[in-house]
Amino acid sequence: MISRLIDRRKPSRRRGSSAGLAVPSGAGLLTCRVVDPVGEPLGQADFTVTDSRGQKVVSGQADPYGRVVATVPLGDYRLHVSADGFDPYRGTVPVTADRGVAGPGDITLQTSQSFSLPKSGDWEIEQAHTRIGFSARHIGLAKVYGRFNRFAGAIRIGRTVEESAMHVVIDAASIDTNVKMRDDHLRSGDFLDVERYPTLEFYSERFVHRGGNAWTITGGLTLHGVTRTVSLDANYGGIRVGMEDETRLAVKATTELHREDYTINWQTMLARGIAVVGSTVQIDLDIQVVPKGTELKFK
Repeated sequence: MISRLIDRRKPSRRRGSSAGLAVPSGAGLLTCRVVDPVGEPLGQADFTVTDSRGQKVVSGQADPYGRVVATVPLGDYRLHVSADGFDPYRGTVPVTADRGVAGPGDITLQTSQSFSLPKSGDWEIEQAHTRIGFSARHIGLAKVYGRFNRFAGAIRIGRTVEESAMHVVIDAASIDTNVKMRDDHLRSGDFLDVERYPTLEFYSERFVHRGGNAWTITGGLTLHGVTRTVSLDANYGGIRVGMEDETRLAVKATTELHREDYTINWQTMLARGIAVVGSTVQIDLDIQVVPKGTELKFK
């Protein structure tokens, strides 16, 4: 009898039926499955859930089966889902049943419309409208942002884009984080050691189409005297005619580097083992290119 009374007093813990997860009181499960136009799951699709004020509540990637599951407080949410080569999805999802399950079911992402590709020929980076930027974690708290101000690059478009090649040279001493003392330190032997290694160079090895306007550009990056293979996640922005009747095409690309891979090992630790400079460096490229030999008044 006593044991039955005790059992009755124990709070019940209902579980979200679709995921087998314990859901706290006052919350629900937001879930969906992300698929392509033929119903195949899009694993690692990116998702973001924001509340009615536009503030991010949770974000992440779908699992290998395309499933998204998030436990959120009851309320109305905006769900954004995206994947390389597909148009993004945006929708409203009310989560109103205590410890219940809500969601749009299957989300089918449609293949992005591709921009027309450039014709074969030689192109060069147009510096005035190009940014080679980077960011790194500082004392585990926030990121420091910077860029390189001097660089040059050439792209040879082959009969197909997959047959193309790219070569970029960056002046290491042009590093700029808007703080002179920090920039001088980054140029020193602790980091880039620009006297011994005055340039960074990238030679492409292959261009791979991932769908829509998404490409992967793989090649060798030489930094601090060390060459490693890196892959750029690139998004082709199409072709336009500029204000001086010049033809332009645009590409945005990102990658991550680990500075220890290039023997840039300087580090100082704060209390509790917090590193002053993070190991991972995020590279962000926003590039415009023009046909080789284009003469421009605005440079």
